[in-house]
Amino acid sequence: MKLQAAEKKKKKGQKLPVGFICICVLPAFLLTLIFTIIPTIRAFLLSLTNATSLGLNSKFVFLENYKYMFRDEYFILALKNTLKLMAVVPIITIAIALVLAFIISQSDLKERGLYRTVFYFPNIISLTVVGIIWSFVFHPTMGILNSFLNGVGLSAWAKSWLGDGSTALWCIAVTLVWQATGYYMVMHIAAMDGISSEIYEAATIDGAGPVRKMFSITLPLIKDIIGITFVLALSGTINLSFTLSKVMTGGGPNGASSVLLQYMYTQGFINGNFGYAMAITVFTLIISIALSMVSRKLTNSES
Repeated sequence: MKLQAAEKKKKKGQKLPVGFICICVLPAFLLTLIFTIIPTIRAFLLSLTNATSLGLNSKFVFLENYKYMFRDEYFILALKNTLKLMAVVPIITIAIALVLAFIISQSDLKERGLYRTVFYFPNIISLTVVGIIWSFVFHPTMGILNSFLNGVGLSAWAKSWLGDGSTALWCIAVTLVWQATGYYMVMHIAAMDGISSEIYEAATIDGAGPVRKMFSITLPLIKDIIGITFVLALSGTINLSFTLSKVMTGGGPNGASSVLLQYMYTQGFINGNFGYAMAITVFTLIISIALSMVSRKLTNSES
């Protein structure tokens, strides 16, 4: 018996062969290398040229594309628009998602599954379709929003929402929030379901109401998950705003709703300035990585 126990301990303590580990890791490494690392390096090298086609007949210009970015008024406008969305959309999205998740997870609703499905549904729709749907919502003559305003006697508020430079960007922001809220709600519900019900029962005995429970129990216990979802919302705002800007406004009017990736697309695939477009891409990537690192650092320091 002692011999068998010793053999079992020996087997448990054995390390996997290095060759076996390499074989398991190799497919993932190759996929990452081919579809992530090499394209990123290629994009950076292309950003150092004045390529007007896919690397053909290009000259090395070093950092001229990056210097020109900050003299390009349309790039500056796209950067400001992107930062505005990043400052507003993730906060509102996560806040709404948390409230909905708390209500659904703490209530005795029999239709919890239905509500989860309804709120999550926008996330499974193609983003292009989402953009088209909301373009009709904001349509100046056939749109639901203006029809509602006219119906309740607020005709003075009706306007061409996507054609007005002061509202076009915020229409995209509303669409982003609507599309992403259900996704983060489901993630927060999963985190909240992991909290022991005994904690809430004890809080109820002590006279705590729903709001007190949320701020004193739920949010502190899932703050790590909130940090992760906030980082995801930041990167999602950068990426998803491109599609909505392209579909809903085309970056107009006069660049009022243009964002970094939409402007990159315009420079690269419409104007043919691939070197400059790649410089914008690399700059956007650096912003995304930096913000993710800062967000995670703040989250870890708080915990």
